[in-house]
Amino acid sequence: MSFLESLANRRSIYALGDAVDVEKATATITEAVKLSPSAFNSQTSRVLILAGAEHKKLWQEIIATDLKAEMDRQGVPESAWEGTKAKLDSFAAAGLTALFFEDTDVVKGLQEQFPLYAENFPVWSEQSTGIASVNAWVALSELGLGANLQHYNPVINATVAKTYDLPASWNLRGQLVVGSPEQEVGPKEFMADEDHFKVFGA
Repeated sequence: MSFLESLANRRSIYALGDAVDVEKATATITEAVKLSPSAFNSQTSRVLILAGAEHKKLWQEIIATDLKAEMDRQGVPESAWEGTKAKLDSFAAAGLTALFFEDTDVVKGLQEQFPLYAENFPVWSEQSTGIASVNAWVALSELGLGANLQHYNPVINATVAKTYDLPASWNLRGQLVVGSPEQEVGPKEFMADEDHFKVFGA
């Protein structure tokens, strides 16, 4: 399979089962993140992988509790919770979740070391986490696995950090839900190339 074919096969799949070889998926995520580029080779990405009971705990206890509290705080009608709870349960039905973080201590260290580029390092850090998470996503799709990327941060940040005793410098940026695909996905639509690209000198 070519690289472009692998990119084409990476899709957001929401109907996921738990038929996942966790050891193989973990090794794949690990290698994909290690091989992902980062500014100044700073390697700011950090990943917490939760499988089995811990994966279900994340969605049905940690996220459900924190999100419900936040919805209540914002005065969201109680009727909205039923649909939200069903969505969280669907994520819990998958096989594992890879939570992507950026290490802010490394970012701050780079800002101090290279003051000329200080304001750029947080931006480059965000780019790094995007690259790492999508590279892992593509690599997992090559194993025949499906995934979707969620962002329940920052609502869940403090509870996740406390539950798993994470360093204070780990800033949660996204949650990649991984499982066996239980649905067919239709063709992806693309905007016209002439609206998407400009080429000069060719």
